[in-house]
Amino acid sequence: MTRPPLNRRLAEFGTTIFAEMSALAARTGSINLGQGFPDTDGPEEIREAAVRALREGHGNQYPPGPGVPELRTAVADHQRERYGLVYDPDTEVLVTAGATEAIAAALLALVEPGDEVVALEPYYDSYAACVAMAGGTRVPVTLRPHEGTYVLDLDELRAAVTDRTRLILLNTPHNPTGTVLTRAELTAVAELAVERDLLVVTDEVYEHLVFDAAEHVPIASLPGMRERTVTIGSAGKTFSFTGWKVGWITASPGLTAAVRSAKQFLTYVSSGPFQYAVAEALRLPTAYFDGLRADLSAKRDLLCEGLAQAGFEVYRPAGTYFVTTDIRPLGATDGFAFCRSLPDRAGVVAIPNAVFYDHRDRGAPFVRFAFCKRTEVLEEAVARLKRLA
Repeated sequence: MTRPPLNRRLAEFGTTIFAEMSALAARTGSINLGQGFPDTDGPEEIREAAVRALREGHGNQYPPGPGVPELRTAVADHQRERYGLVYDPDTEVLVTAGATEAIAAALLALVEPGDEVVALEPYYDSYAACVAMAGGTRVPVTLRPHEGTYVLDLDELRAAVTDRTRLILLNTPHNPTGTVLTRAELTAVAELAVERDLLVVTDEVYEHLVFDAAEHVPIASLPGMRERTVTIGSAGKTFSFTGWKVGWITASPGLTAAVRSAKQFLTYVSSGPFQYAVAEALRLPTAYFDGLRADLSAKRDLLCEGLAQAGFEVYRPAGTYFVTTDIRPLGATDGFAFCRSLPDRAGVVAIPNAVFYDHRDRGAPFVRFAFCKRTEVLEEAVARLKRLA
């Protein structure tokens, strides 16, 4: 062959680090705090709702392309009751195969070759791949550690926008840093988007996983943003059924139709019976969401304390179920080498944050751990990590 098999747009993307580190965990018998999936299922009544849908024949054949009406209505109700955002379930809600497809469909639909996409670095690895598949140019704006958290430099964001910028790709609560953008920060982003006539695609899959005094503010709720924002949500992170792959977007009719045009040629439809179950999940009482936050908050504290005792510098997350650490106090500077040696040294697997950066050097000394695991698993992981001290 005179040309490599892989499309040049994807040539820089090999096997994801998540696959590599999960395989390493399995091979070494290590505790996997790398990939962000819970080790227990979500609410039993929601699992039974999926079983009931299967048995009653709901969704066993192709569901409607936009998603089953029950789920689209539940998503619209959720946005209205939680945030005061009113969406028409028939024209402004689209169900997707998880948030990953929602991101891909949104970028494929909205980005032309040569368009610039501004994204907050570090970012989930599919963002870069989806921008590449759309033929866009990613422009990273780096969140930097400051006084125990990660912060957005609004001047740097403004400077990154050019005449070629098509959209801003946001993620809050933010993976991997755990940062939750404040209302003031989001207001500044919104004002920039309106001023420069930009679209915003916002990944809010961790919307219910915010701790302490942090507040999740959908940017679509801010002045001038309702008509220019594609908001992405997901059931996996909120209800601990990541394998169901049920996500959605909410947006104005024009944006929803555009994303649907791309989505129909990706999966077309997916997760039929699970859509009915997620519709019920979104109507769970407030006590469920409060209990989820309280449980994860306690697990965050357990892991953060253990990591600090093991010698890491810890950036305490305000949201998500990830915690970022600095390995330099342990005498290390290369996150890749550190994570590949960690299973042999401590029997634990983590993820090097550098995979989430275009500027790999800026992420080199940082490592991410997930705390969406059973308490006894986290306690054992903490005990093992203390060997590093």
